[in-house]
Amino acid sequence: MLLQHSLLPAVYKRAAKNDVQKGLVVFADSHNDSLPFSMQKMFAEIKALGKYDIKIRCRDFSRLPRRELTSWLIDFMELYARAEYVFICDNFLPVSSCEKRAETTVVQLWHSGGLLKKSGYDQPYSVPEYYKGNVFANYDLLTVSAEPCVPVFTSMMRQSEGVVRATGISRTDMYYNSRFLQNCKREFYESCPEAENKKVVLYAPTFRGSAAEPSLVGEEEIDRAFEGHDEFFLVKKLHPHFERKNHDRVSCEIPTERLLPVTDLLITDFSSVLFDYCIFDKPFVIFAPDYDKYISEVGFYVDIRQFPTTIVKDGERIIDAVRNELYNRKKEELETFRQFHMGECDGKATKRIMEMIGINNRKED
Repeated sequence: MLLQHSLLPAVYKRAAKNDVQKGLVVFADSHNDSLPFSMQKMFAEIKALGKYDIKIRCRDFSRLPRRELTSWLIDFMELYARAEYVFICDNFLPVSSCEKRAETTVVQLWHSGGLLKKSGYDQPYSVPEYYKGNVFANYDLLTVSAEPCVPVFTSMMRQSEGVVRATGISRTDMYYNSRFLQNCKREFYESCPEAENKKVVLYAPTFRGSAAEPSLVGEEEIDRAFEGHDEFFLVKKLHPHFERKNHDRVSCEIPTERLLPVTDLLITDFSSVLFDYCIFDKPFVIFAPDYDKYISEVGFYVDIRQFPTTIVKDGERIIDAVRNELYNRKKEELETFRQFHMGECDGKATKRIMEMIGINNRKED
């Protein structure tokens, strides 16, 4: 908090004495050491224009020593104070550390779509009590996947009316790119040739507990359920928070976004990966042994029982549920589900966002 509310604002104020640098675009993230998938499409489109000075500032803060982190933050704040555009895609506290100058446009390309678990200021333990100020301050545009998400995200992140817009999510444009889809399938079957002629089942749960001490529920039941069922090829993709803390439990090395196009059925619990996956109108199963406890403790924006799927709490019922969803689920129900949660994700979100903030319409000076 000392860094957030004292040092960073001081650095920003000093650097903001200079004019904004027209054409300076910054992509920043505090959870990854490279540009996250959620920002890659936007980065590529802006780069293709050939008239912007693009800076990438992505580091996993959890891995940085204090001194190195402080140096990184100072560098970012100096860029932030001069940037015309700043793009983020997750919680990123430095952006909210001070009063931003009006000439800088901050765009939050939020990394998940749809409506599921309560979060942000709608979830009591999501924002630490000791945090002063709004964690989500200074956003000029927060992009969401569909109209029903607008009022929810406005409340969740305490945004002013008009900041949250149903533009669609930039990263989902990739799921409409035929070359991307073909490459995903080619890479998957080159890596996993034994999956040929089988139904690919992706197990992608979220974690329990905190990011600092994450745990899993249900993995052992999944392993037991698929033993001896050779018609399926099971792929496990565990949450990044869990993998970081459990290096001996790393799951499939292929990124989640490259697994979704080849997946025939997704098994998840309460992970927002479900909404990226629903773009493909393919079936899914919700498996959560702690379903009743989780529902009562966490809170949800929607009634998960209305989802077009089978909810499984007992590991012995997993295979029956998988077969039922694969062969009996009506595609019309999946299409309706996609339209509600991801209705604006049509492959054109990135262009819409760019046009909304004027980034591709500006005439050369």
